[in-house]
Amino acid sequence: MDVKTHWEKIYTSKAPDEVSWYRPHLEMSLALIHRGADGPSASIIDVGGGESTLVDDLLARGYQNISILDVSQTAIDVTRKRLKDSADRVRWIAQQGKS
Repeated sequence: MDVKTHWEKIYTSKAPDEVSWYRPHLEMSLALIHRGADGPSASIIDVGGGESTLVDDLLARGYQNISILDVSQTAIDVTRKRLKDSADRVRWIAQQGKS
């Protein structure tokens, strides 16, 4: 099974809070971004962002240049739907997986 198929299977069969890595807020990541970013216009990319809530919290804190990269289009679609109109403020990148 290739990487893309693996992650699509996970995101089509489990709710976001049913995976072992789920956290409602990523406090440590937010703190590190806050310390390292040069203000709300800093470029931020969440690699493997999937269904993570990090993007929600970044938008709520006023960050403006956010990209989310994931191999799972399903995960991206779920997050875009959750964000509603705010999703238009994010650059979404669905990367092809490799075996």
